[in-house]
Amino acid sequence: MTLRLTDSEQAALRDRAEREGISMQDAARRAVREYIARSDHRDRVAAAAERVMSAHERALTRLGE
Repeated sequence: MTLRLTDSEQAALRDRAEREGISMQDAARRAVREYIARSDHRDRVAAAAERVMSAHERALTRLGE
């Protein structure tokens, strides 16, 4: 995989990695892992909300009246 960044994105990544004492590659991998974790969490929350809405559909409909 090749990651293409704009000049400003690359400069920001370099600066952040230097401040944290890690390589740009490690910073990018960390960002990818955090992105995946947030996305997975959002999916789990949405699925749980759907289950609750489905299980309590009648009560929610009555509350909306």
